[in-house]
Amino acid sequence: MREGFRAILEAEDDLVVVGEAGDSEATLAQAADKHPHVVLLDIEIPGEDVTSTVTKIHQLSPESQVIILSMYDAPRLVKELLTVGIRGYLHKGVCKHEVISAVRGARVGDARVMLSVSKESLEQVNGSSAGPLSEREREILELTAQALSNTQIASRLYLTETTVKRHLRNIFAKLNAVSRIDAVNKAMDASLIRRADRMPSPRPINRDQ
Repeated sequence: MREGFRAILEAEDDLVVVGEAGDSEATLAQAADKHPHVVLLDIEIPGEDVTSTVTKIHQLSPESQVIILSMYDAPRLVKELLTVGIRGYLHKGVCKHEVISAVRGARVGDARVMLSVSKESLEQVNGSSAGPLSEREREILELTAQALSNTQIASRLYLTETTVKRHLRNIFAKLNAVSRIDAVNKAMDASLIRRADRMPSPRPINRDQ
């Protein structure tokens, strides 16, 4: 993915890629060393929580503008990231012209923040009603109700554990829940997920896979 974005950016005469990083620690080292004008940061970058990474980038390189790249909407996280000063939240499927436009806008000090999210997510970011759980959120919460750990849920759904945790944070925000049990109970009471006694028993996870 980095190679693809690098090719897109290097094709532009006015843009120069000064570094790449594969995890949050390397990202912070690059920020401290290179002081880039713009940082394109994958929301699922290995290492520290993305919000902490953005905060530390700004501490190490105050002039750097951060644009988040993501595969999905995450209203609560978008709101958190906006509070720490991101300049954009783009879906990884956006066209190259949108990426280039966002980078150029951040580079010249454009005060606008570019958000590539659904209308429903934007309403949640702006404080409107959260609405129902997504299909993926219901799926994760039903597995949570079966007492599966985040690691087991991630394995079952072929997700990263970070992604599962992010979905759970979104679920907590939508249901105004304070814990996993609270979220499960509220979702069952509202008939958002099946009750535990109606769910199939979780099959054993093959650790060799």
